[in-house]
Amino acid sequence: MHFVVWLLIGSSSLCLPHNMTAQASPVHAPQQIREEMFVTIGGIDQWLTIKGEDRNNPVVLFLHGGPGDALSPFADALYAGWEKDFTLVQWDQRGAGRTYSKNGPSIEPTMTVERMTQDGVEVAEFLTKHLHKRKIIIVGGSWGSILGISISHAKPELFYAYVGVAQMVNWQENVSASYARVLELARASGDQPAIDALTTIGPPPWHAASKWPKFRKWEKIYQAKVITAPPAPFVISREYASPEERAQYDAADDFSFVPFWGLTLSGPLTKVDLPALGTDFAIPIFMIQGQQDLTALPELAKAYFDSIKAPRKQFYLVPGTGHEYSSTELDLIRKVLVEQVRPLAKA
Repeated sequence: MHFVVWLLIGSSSLCLPHNMTAQASPVHAPQQIREEMFVTIGGIDQWLTIKGEDRNNPVVLFLHGGPGDALSPFADALYAGWEKDFTLVQWDQRGAGRTYSKNGPSIEPTMTVERMTQDGVEVAEFLTKHLHKRKIIIVGGSWGSILGISISHAKPELFYAYVGVAQMVNWQENVSASYARVLELARASGDQPAIDALTTIGPPPWHAASKWPKFRKWEKIYQAKVITAPPAPFVISREYASPEERAQYDAADDFSFVPFWGLTLSGPLTKVDLPALGTDFAIPIFMIQGQQDLTALPELAKAYFDSIKAPRKQFYLVPGTGHEYSSTELDLIRKVLVEQVRPLAKA
């Protein structure tokens, strides 16, 4: 049976070697888990953190955006209190965060959607064995939503459900819709500098990487103008706050651009077309979309959502929220996980 909902929501760490496995614990004895480690995934060492108040809780794997924007430095603030109900896993993906600082730019030839999808499957397989779970839950945002859908198709038996946030669908369609919306907002505001800059760039498709940052400048300006929901607490954790850590994080973000976008904007990310992967899913699908998202426009996500078949599916629209998390959106994600997804894992 399919359920469809369109809702408007108002406004000191322990380092372990990668081959160490957790000891099974009785289901009646809550045990805190707090691990940070490099795990060999896809032939390279990749950084994982695992945190929760009770290792018997369901496991949530977060798939960050970017592709180079690891969430590990901000996770303690963003997901404060969530460890009561879930074991939370942050993964610095290939080319991101501490995974990049460990491996360096030599991994550039392996930076493909297919390789990253397989990485995600291997991370999930590691977590099920390491934490003695049958399945886990995945939450993906922006680029992570592309990865999440791809992983859901590749190995659905590993997952209880997929929760997509700022769901991307087809890169060319997404960027074309984004350009049109930003230009519309600029014209409505009588913003001649923006209008001139955007019309000079011209509508997509673009074949020069130099056009992308010029467009992104105005997209970010207008994204900030239409956001009314309170911002999410993007506060960096102390262990990631040193100048060295920040420099490594920024280097990873810069590094990820070229392999995925390409100098002529013809890289693998520009060819992403999620509907082409198939619209039948073997797991429940939940999508949570900012109503004011100018990067992953909600109407594109909703059309994609309407086309899919899944054991259960629900769509949520969050007013006042753009492409990045708002506090309102974070509260809703947690509510969906606790009330809709956690019962699936506890059944």
